[in-house]
Amino acid sequence: MPINLLELFIAFAVLLVSLTFHESAHAWTADRLGDPTARLLGRVSLNPAVHADPIGTVLFPLIAFTTGAPIIGWAKPVPVNISNLRRQRRDFVLVAAAGPASNLVLAVGASLVLHLLEAPGLALLTPASSFLDSMLHVNILLAVFNMVPIPPLDGGNVLAGLLPRGAAVTFDRLRPFGFLILYGLMLTGMLYVLIAPPYRLLLSWLL
Repeated sequence: MPINLLELFIAFAVLLVSLTFHESAHAWTADRLGDPTARLLGRVSLNPAVHADPIGTVLFPLIAFTTGAPIIGWAKPVPVNISNLRRQRRDFVLVAAAGPASNLVLAVGASLVLHLLEAPGLALLTPASSFLDSMLHVNILLAVFNMVPIPPLDGGNVLAGLLPRGAAVTFDRLRPFGFLILYGLMLTGMLYVLIAPPYRLLLSWLL
């Protein structure tokens, strides 16, 4: 099938905006809680260029969009020096949760504007509604996926901060194997089992 360039542009723009907000939220929260590391590197910014990873933000998503393969994308992780945080364990949980929370904010915003565009007497703008619809779905998916409690995902960092210290140290030993665990979950279909229910629930609320 021929590639729809408008759909490709919308999909890429949505992913770029969503990843940029996600990483910027991590950076802003860390800075507010006492760690200036990300700010000094220019990461408290909504400029996609400072967050984009050539492979994860550009190459892999474009391959997925043009081939129909599952979308895999990421941005450059925001560096956080935990020793600079005022209340280290609690604040690291807040920094980790800020990324998925920002995606939920974008999803809610997209949902509200979609409802306005579809209100009686207003013309439905197809490109705009397509962008907003994609923004809604992608950001719910990003929020739910990133909250899977496996390091180095945000959910893993949140869980590590909530566990007792001894259990957190043991749990953190999974970090080098996190991506292998994720791929195993994807290949067995268990990742879908984990993220589909909360994804559908949030989508039903916002639609």
